[in-house]
Amino acid sequence: MLTPALALIRARLDRLGVALSALCLVHCVSGVVLVGLLGVGGGVLLDPHVHEYGLMLAIAIGALGLGFGLARHGRREPLVLGSIGLVLMAGGLAVPHGLPEIAMTIPGVILLAFAHIRNLRHAA
Repeated sequence: MLTPALALIRARLDRLGVALSALCLVHCVSGVVLVGLLGVGGGVLLDPHVHEYGLMLAIAIGALGLGFGLARHGRREPLVLGSIGLVLMAGGLAVPHGLPEIAMTIPGVILLAFAHIRNLRHAA
């Protein structure tokens, strides 16, 4: 059983994980839309460094949140879903920047966000 302080940290990590996943998704989609349709925004939104650092931060927070969630409620479903998402996100770091990266990252962040939401629901 987690102490109240650790339970609060775990809940905050899951909420932060959902927020980072949403930001990553918005970043990916808006970058493609702005560059593809309008021809603007590529310099900042599609800068590989922005994506790499953000993705590394999301992976770290996701892994912590999933681990704390398992310790709290003992259910493996969020861990399995989130781990698949983390693998896809990590794969997004290994492929060339652009569509291959987006094709791995978007499903990964969606799965990870869903796993964080499941963690929050199971802990309640």
